[in-house]
Amino acid sequence: MIDVQRLRVLRAVAEHGSFNRAAGALLLTPSAVSQHIAALERALGHAVAVRTTRGATLTEAGRLLVEAAEAISDELDQVRRRIARLGEAPPRLTLATFTSGGRHLLPAALARFVAARPDIELTVLEAEPQEAAAMVRRGAADLALAYRFDGPTPAGPGGPGARPVLDWTPLMDDPLSVVLPRGHRFAGRASLELGELAGERWVLGCLKTEAYLRRYAAQAGFELRVAASTTDYFFAQSLVTAGVGVSLVPSVSSAPGPGAVAVEIDPPRPARHIGVLTPRRRAPQPYAGDLVRELAVEAGAADGAGAADGALSAAPSAASVRE
Repeated sequence: MIDVQRLRVLRAVAEHGSFNRAAGALLLTPSAVSQHIAALERALGHAVAVRTTRGATLTEAGRLLVEAAEAISDELDQVRRRIARLGEAPPRLTLATFTSGGRHLLPAALARFVAARPDIELTVLEAEPQEAAAMVRRGAADLALAYRFDGPTPAGPGGPGARPVLDWTPLMDDPLSVVLPRGHRFAGRASLELGELAGERWVLGCLKTEAYLRRYAAQAGFELRVAASTTDYFFAQSLVTAGVGVSLVPSVSSAPGPGAVAVEIDPPRPARHIGVLTPRRRAPQPYAGDLVRELAVEAGAADGAGAADGALSAAPSAASVRE
């Protein structure tokens, strides 16, 4: 059996790059650190660290052990938090959410959830996807309503081959539209290509849409001209109404007002993908799954019955997110 304390020592060696510095961080002697590593290697049957004149480096076996040790440490931290809450009442559930998705999906879903479980103390925290993923990973939130564009799920920092620690349950696609001033020459169009707006000044409502627009502009051979940059789609649309520029806005955030119109983008239409992040562990928070199901029902009501069926069927086999 691998001793957890020895894994802790190995993590310190990996972090500090030497036995001596690891010993100082752990308040141990260098000899004690060496003994722990030697015992770990005997139990494993493989070398885990190589000492050099410059410090220490991990072997492949050592790197695998450190990866496992980090996952075990996260798991133990979550269990400690849950044990600490055993004597507390009422039971608690913490949800992290991005603003526009929360505004669109949460009110009705939470109303049903709270009505069915009035004893639960529910906390909702606003956070963008990367921050929300980190909150779920460290146990500060039990689940997160998040989104992604065409890249990977918002898992937070990590590298190839890392251990799955979060699950992604898809809820709905959120297509992007162009919001134009009502007097714009394209305001009466049913749809348009983004390339037709190459000469426009843009109002940005999100850093991620800026990244998408810049990629598209580069591919189409024009330079993106930014008139305003915000972190709020609703504010961005008010600037469009004022004539500052045009904007690219997800459907759930589209509220152009009387002075602007939303026009669809020709296929392949870009979309934001909304889903839920939950921790992958042996004993999940018992109420998190209930809330995921309520969100799936609400997403289906907004996106059509087919989307609801897809989200619900996806929940038991959610995609693994690696960090």
